[in-house]
Amino acid sequence: MNKNKYIALIIGTVVLALCVCALVFINFQQKTEMKEMVEIMEFEKEQLEEEYEELAIQFDGYQTTAIQNDSLVELLSQEKQRVQDLLEELRITKVTNARRITELKNELATVRKVMVEYVHQIDSLDRLNKHLTTENQQFKQQYQEVARQAKQLEEEKTQLAEVVSRASMLEISHFQMTLLNKRDRKTTIYSQIQKLQFDYTIGRNITNTPGMKILYLRLTRPDGEVMQKDMNHVFDFENSEIAYSISKTFEYDGEEVSGAMYWTVEEILQVGVYNADFFVDGELIGSFPFQIHQ
Repeated sequence: MNKNKYIALIIGTVVLALCVCALVFINFQQKTEMKEMVEIMEFEKEQLEEEYEELAIQFDGYQTTAIQNDSLVELLSQEKQRVQDLLEELRITKVTNARRITELKNELATVRKVMVEYVHQIDSLDRLNKHLTTENQQFKQQYQEVARQAKQLEEEKTQLAEVVSRASMLEISHFQMTLLNKRDRKTTIYSQIQKLQFDYTIGRNITNTPGMKILYLRLTRPDGEVMQKDMNHVFDFENSEIAYSISKTFEYDGEEVSGAMYWTVEEILQVGVYNADFFVDGELIGSFPFQIHQ
């Protein structure tokens, strides 16, 4: 081998070695760059996952039960589910699938815009509901005040009616019971008692309605039984029928009226305290105890 060929061989070997070194270096550099790119893509994917998770939490923060708009609740639920689905897809997407990750990033931006719009609607509804609630509370307070005033007026009207009723009610101003014998003379001997005489006076009352009236006398024995000649002797009192002993019709013109009522003794009189109750116009106008001794 001559000298020129030897030199050419050496030069070729060196060139080849340099080429190999260059290829090795380029390959190493490409791997390094690829590794760095993958790390960057992994970081971006992690960031994107965190942003999706944060958005999902924001959607969870809106309680759909508090939103009084069915259409908005439905749309909000759909977007919430959409975020969950995109988040699940992002988690299983390979880090090297840059195209899909970019698409998911764009989807995130779109969902955020939609959410901002929904938040504005929710805030508007919330302000409207608060305004309506305030107006409703004011109306409720006004209604309660009107109802209170109406109730007060009704109570005052009832009280006034009761006062007028009491003022117009007749009253027995004088009562006396006298024992009579068979000659209608006063007696104190028990065995001679043939009649009971009840003298009364109805007081003056110009507020009472004048006209013909019936005075009922209800005599109660010491044992609590009502003295009656006829079981059909009843009259209306406080929405029921009660028994009476004697009745008398009289004319009342607002001035004082005096009279007497008589009970013929046909039974054995009990010894003790009796009671005489007088009624006119369905009202008790006098109640008086009296006693019979043996």
